[in-house]
Amino acid sequence: MYLHTENPLKFAFSQAEPDYSPLNDKPLFGILGVPFDSTTTYQPGARYGPLFVREASYNFERHNLFLDKTLNVTVQDIGNLESVPGNFQKTCTNLESVVSSILEDNITPITIGGEHSITYGVLKSYDTTVTHNMQDITILHLDAHMDLRDDYMGEKYSHATVMRRIHDLEPRNIIQMGIRSASQEERDFARDNGIDYHTAQDNISGMEKTINQIKGPIYVTVDIDVLDPAYAPTVGTPTPGGLNPRDLEKLIFALEGKKVIGFDVVEVSSNSIGDTTSINAAKTILDFLFMQ
Repeated sequence: MYLHTENPLKFAFSQAEPDYSPLNDKPLFGILGVPFDSTTTYQPGARYGPLFVREASYNFERHNLFLDKTLNVTVQDIGNLESVPGNFQKTCTNLESVVSSILEDNITPITIGGEHSITYGVLKSYDTTVTHNMQDITILHLDAHMDLRDDYMGEKYSHATVMRRIHDLEPRNIIQMGIRSASQEERDFARDNGIDYHTAQDNISGMEKTINQIKGPIYVTVDIDVLDPAYAPTVGTPTPGGLNPRDLEKLIFALEGKKVIGFDVVEVSSNSIGDTTSINAAKTILDFLFMQ
């Protein structure tokens, strides 16, 4: 039982809480929806992402044909965070409370956004609990945008500043992939602060190799606009020239054997059943779970 949550439609293959026990020897994952999009500056609707990603998850099988593997993890859908519309600080406080409780229960959180600013709240929980040390964590960031502005439209906490605020938490490293949009300030900040970024035009096999070389715990944040708008049209800030779903699948599969301590998929602004964006987002989460 977690405070500041409510229980909507469950993600596919998730189990009821009575069946979800620390005594289970399978990897344990907790799915949390965060329906918040109050700093969105172009296309709103990410608050509906958790609902439509969950709905889309029922289109997939428990068996992965390409991996020849059946899903073998225990997943509990914890529900949605009680977000406070228009108030990032209060929403973030609720989010920190819930994620901290998840971590203390030795559960790996999988967060469905919501806009990208929520990732800061998730990682702030890691920074304030004794379960992980931020200085040991590599942030793997898949996105069309660097999100490294120090402020955006006068706001320090925004979907456009989230990676700058995460950098303030002093993680071991930040690696960005799929990038194709940034201000000069962001590019210079990445260069001057040792942030490793790969553009969408870079070779996918090179990105896979980079992931393979990561040592220690990894937190993965996927802004679904890393995909080209042909595959993910309903996002907060669509940007042409992105990855295709097969590229994204390869990057997720490259995480096999890695110590992933958290995973999120954000910026899904779907508003209808069967939307391509939510289908690709749900598949990304399932691809990750198949690798565990």
